Amino acid sequence: MKEEDNILKKAGTENPFKVPENYFEELTSKIMQDLPEQPAAVQSETHEVSRWEKVKPLLYLAATFVGIAFIIQSAMFFSHEPAETEPNVVIAASEEVTDEEYIDYILDASMMDDYEMYVYLSEAN
Repeated sequence: MKEEDNILKKAGTENPFKVPENYFEELTSKIMQDLPEQPAAVQSETHEVSRWEKVKPLLYLAATFVGIAFIIQSAMFFSHEPAETEPNVVIAASEEVTDEEYIDYILDASMMDDYEMYVYLSEAN
């Protein structure tokens, strides 16, 4: 704490940085004097816009949408699991089938999960 007081006594509390007088008033004129002279901007010749130049952005937009639709269709096509190729098993009426075998067959054939099967069986009774 004493060191800080000694430093403040020696250096003082005033801001040592000062802006010269009229600096900001003269700044713009000094900058403009320092810039090199440039020739006047050359105006470009106007040309008529053809039909192709008018239609091209719309064609690109349509092609983009077709590409997006193709990607989505491809993703949907490849994300589906292939159908099972097992032949349908027909149980003869003369065979004795236990309840467990019947439930397993129905679960496999209809792709129901256990919960859906229990709900179905409870509603059937």
